[in-house]
Amino acid sequence: MAASDRPSLAVWKFASCDGCQLTLLDCEDELLGIAERVEISHFLEASSADAPGPYDLSLVEGSVTTQQDVDRIQHIRAVSKRLVTIGACATAGGIQALRNYADVADFQAAVYARPDYVETLATSTPISAHVPVDFELRGCPIDRGQLVEVITAYLAERKPDVPAHSVCFECKQRGTVCVTVAHGTPCLGPVTHAGCGALCPVYGRGCYGCFGPSNSTNFPSFVPLLRRDGMNTLEVVRVLRTFNTAAPEFDEASRKELEE
Repeated sequence: MAASDRPSLAVWKFASCDGCQLTLLDCEDELLGIAERVEISHFLEASSADAPGPYDLSLVEGSVTTQQDVDRIQHIRAVSKRLVTIGACATAGGIQALRNYADVADFQAAVYARPDYVETLATSTPISAHVPVDFELRGCPIDRGQLVEVITAYLAERKPDVPAHSVCFECKQRGTVCVTVAHGTPCLGPVTHAGCGALCPVYGRGCYGCFGPSNSTNFPSFVPLLRRDGMNTLEVVRVLRTFNTAAPEFDEASRKELEE
């Protein structure tokens, strides 16, 4: 297929650690097939190519933390036929959204000798807070199998087939004994989106919520279970305020916990 006939792919970075972009590079054998089907127009992690667009598919990693980010994501949206956010930073503000619960000026003063040189917004927000998003791929980092599915789905002009159930379903698929039932280990699996393959429970640890809230959560019933398994108020808030702290479901549950 000639380059001019191939759909164009762009990969963009905002406030993030680059881990989700690296997941694409880690696709190894699959990446070769993808590269044959698309024209990589912008992906600074992998190439110096920087075509101006428009782009058939844009993958966006990272959260919006500066006014420059706001302006840039609006431009990217305008020149992208499809825009997919990848990872917890892009879909839920990331761990840097912990700033949302405090005064960002205090953080600046504690970290930087000259905070007056730092230009930043008071909050870290997901991409969807600023522009329409066609699909959100959860995870910290994302799962490479799900990423390949999303890319191939949009190349084929169909909806991505990414499960919306919880991590508990993945535990059952793998035959993993429930760490909560067997050992009383606090676990976010019942309220966390599937995608990791239930990695932590496989090794006897509770889920940390890396993939954000599942499509059906019931925190009023779930939080008492964390308390039953030994967590106090501060511990409950901390476990909800990690990679996906600004996800509405986690945010609301943590705030409510502090109010009670």
